[in-house]
Amino acid sequence: MAVRIEKRGDVAIVVIDNPPVNALSQAVRQGLWDAVETLDLDSSVRAVVLICEGRTFIAGADISEFGKPPLEPHLPQLIARIEAAAKPWVAAIHGTALGGGLEVALGCRWRVAVASAKLGLPEVTLGIIPGAGGTARLPRLVPVADAVEMVTSGKPVAASRAKAIGLIDTIVEGDLRDGAVDFARAALSSPLPEPLSQRSAQKAEPAFWAEQEKAIARRARGEVAPLKALASLRNAAETDFGAAMAFERQTFLDLRGSDQAKALRHVFFAERAAPRPPEYDGITSRPIRKAAVIGGGTMGAGIAAALRDAGLPVVLVERDDAALQRGVANLERIFDGGVQRGRLTETQRAERMAGVEPTTDYKNLANVDLVIEAVFEDLAVKRAVFEQLDAACRPDAVLATNTSYLDPNAIAAATRLPERILGLHFFSPANIMKLLEIVPASATAPDVVATGLALARSLGKIPVLAGVCDGFIGNRILKNNRPVLERLLLSGVRPAEIDAAMRGFGLAMGPFEVQDLSGLDIAGMQRKAARERGEAPFAPIGDRLFEAGRLGQKTSGGWYDYTPGARTPKPSEVVEAIIAEEARRHPARRFEMDDLADCIVFPMIDEGARILAEGIAKRPADIDLVQIHGYGFPRWRGGLMHYAETRGLSEVVGILRKMHEAGLVRAPSDRLVEAAGTGRF
Repeated sequence: MAVRIEKRGDVAIVVIDNPPVNALSQAVRQGLWDAVETLDLDSSVRAVVLICEGRTFIAGADISEFGKPPLEPHLPQLIARIEAAAKPWVAAIHGTALGGGLEVALGCRWRVAVASAKLGLPEVTLGIIPGAGGTARLPRLVPVADAVEMVTSGKPVAASRAKAIGLIDTIVEGDLRDGAVDFARAALSSPLPEPLSQRSAQKAEPAFWAEQEKAIARRARGEVAPLKALASLRNAAETDFGAAMAFERQTFLDLRGSDQAKALRHVFFAERAAPRPPEYDGITSRPIRKAAVIGGGTMGAGIAAALRDAGLPVVLVERDDAALQRGVANLERIFDGGVQRGRLTETQRAERMAGVEPTTDYKNLANVDLVIEAVFEDLAVKRAVFEQLDAACRPDAVLATNTSYLDPNAIAAATRLPERILGLHFFSPANIMKLLEIVPASATAPDVVATGLALARSLGKIPVLAGVCDGFIGNRILKNNRPVLERLLLSGVRPAEIDAAMRGFGLAMGPFEVQDLSGLDIAGMQRKAARERGEAPFAPIGDRLFEAGRLGQKTSGGWYDYTPGARTPKPSEVVEAIIAEEARRHPARRFEMDDLADCIVFPMIDEGARILAEGIAKRPADIDLVQIHGYGFPRWRGGLMHYAETRGLSEVVGILRKMHEAGLVRAPSDRLVEAAGTGRF
């Protein structure tokens, strides 16, 4: 049974056992309803403890019911029934109490939790707001500012914070079940606290709500749910409970079928599926007990930090003592930053560094299970590293390259066992960014790919399988979109206009702002190498900036000018002059742009279609995840390919054809045109 009742004298224990996360399925809801009815009639029971089996308290709704008509008992009515029970309930929380799980806990008279528990209302991350009393009850329990932060951000709070703001009554040390029963008996000796539905919410001045609205609008960048959540919280603080519940429920229902909610559900399911792609279902990965990183630069140090955060011992290898000292210093700075931001304690920082073995000797790699190379993006340099790894490492050790553009097959050719070579493309900063492109070479063994997927899971990253091409999925789209941006500049559009359009679309930064932040030198050197290979990349303005040493913020000038030490972009007369000069060398183009963002995003969609046609990406959702987690595409739009389907593929094709006639882009790909016929990729 999903719900059962146990007894400990005068305290009943209602146990939810619905693995894996005790989701609020119809069976659980019905079981809880029946438990309230049964225990209200049991004269031997004075209080009830609600607890869950397994690794967590109720972690939210049952995802198998998403998109289906709701079944009785409905959650708001169930929570009201628990709140009105004749025998007071105590929620005993471990793991996570999220969404409907926390709403159930808010319906109990008391809440206790273990120190490791987390509590939250993450509904905004799915494009909705709490729909079973979360916004109505929370500001009647905790300070209104804390309620606003929890609900509009969707971020959970730790048990210690929950105790500080009054969300839970106590933190239980030792066994949760015993502690909750003891708490219930002790609590019965005092007057019962009022149900939250009968309490008054904390008031806030109109200026508070106005400030919050401005701050959340900036943070949301076009996302609707956070502002709707704020409105529901304000209504709850200014009206009675019944009106608050009605407002919340109507808002929840209005949002549930919205395009943003559909997009965010799409991303949710894509993220759940990504760590276990069907192509590698049932394939056992190789064990990873110890890892090594070759190269201690920005990327290498970030990868090493991610490995240490996951608890893996790391051997850090550099070419000489001076480089090794710099690499160790880079790693120390990462962990020092974690301490400064409160993510690590000094003890945890020391433990992270204690698990790092710095060396310049490849002989120290004899017992590692995984090596990740993160040296300079040059094929000859990487091949030389892999020749040494091939000789130094065990035959069953996985050897991975962090290349972002180079062909893993060319790197694997430098080894005797190409079946153990794998591309693992981390994104910088590697200890923060969640995306990991996993790129098998042609000879890579299936269990080596499975090992890469297992590594991603252990690091808490979103893995996406990518085929071999220049730039794989993400950087290929980026690389092929840069000529579009340059042609728009030659057509009379200013860099600031393009950046503003993409911020308006929902990105945190525009493409030229991003280039200045990351540096123009990497792309410039890649174009130079491409020309040496006989290719002809189109970047007349970017090349001029590169040749002039305008490499972005680090040189106080790129697409914009910067005051030394500052990050605020300022329009550059030098860049304007270069654009004007290059525009005279190229044919004038006329193109009426209804929406500048379309001119930037739609060519990316076409490149995504080409990537699908070539099998570089297995699924459209893979491209969506790459764009969201690697390049800042608005999550609430569902990713690049989902957005294309929502927008209408026929419209995308039509605008791309007009852009092609104007000489801005290629003709739409066959795959995109075919998809427009059905409306789906």
